Amino acid sequence: MRALILLVFLSASCLAQRPKPCKSPDLLTGSLSVTTQKGNLMAYAKYTYDALGQRIRLREFGSHDNKTFRIDVLLLFQKGVMYKINNKNRTCCKKPLRRDFHPLAIPEDANLLGQVVLGSSSGPGQGVLVNSWAGELKMKNTTAKYMSTVTEFGCVPISTMFHTCKSGWMVTSFFNNVIGLADPHELIPPRFCKDAKMEKEEDPAAFFSLF
Repeated sequence: MRALILLVFLSASCLAQRPKPCKSPDLLTGSLSVTTQKGNLMAYAKYTYDALGQRIRLREFGSHDNKTFRIDVLLLFQKGVMYKINNKNRTCCKKPLRRDFHPLAIPEDANLLGQVVLGSSSGPGQGVLVNSWAGELKMKNTTAKYMSTVTEFGCVPISTMFHTCKSGWMVTSFFNNVIGLADPHELIPPRFCKDAKMEKEEDPAAFFSLF
């Protein structure tokens, strides 16, 4: 009986431990939406994420400054290359990618804002336990503030708010996340990109920095 009471006490102590910064799964597939405080950018994208090979594929559409756009990009950080892909015309633009790869993770120096249940805790499967974190990131020419929410179990991303003086707040929401690569070929340049030559440098959209 005493052993049982001790086991219950130790189990409760483990469950009550303070959440710690974490790293999201190395392989993820899902969707995301991006909006800005100023309202000049709204986008929806399907993404494929590979932290092991430092590769990201984004198929997105949305509007920027009241102009609609549709874009398909493959970011290969280890090679320093970004491909803009047009499957309809079977054309490909190859541009330098001069940004460091940042894995989806909560930095070690992040501050815990709180732990809550999204949905309901009244019954099994009715809610998801999540942790919200905040902090600052040092960037090339400035410091950015962020607020990130991830699941307690698995560290799957839910949302990220990112702020710079130049762009204001940018909100990224993740959904339909699946651990693993639904289609590994998404992270390989199409055959018609083989002969694409490096073009003039172009700075990718700001929210690429969230990865």
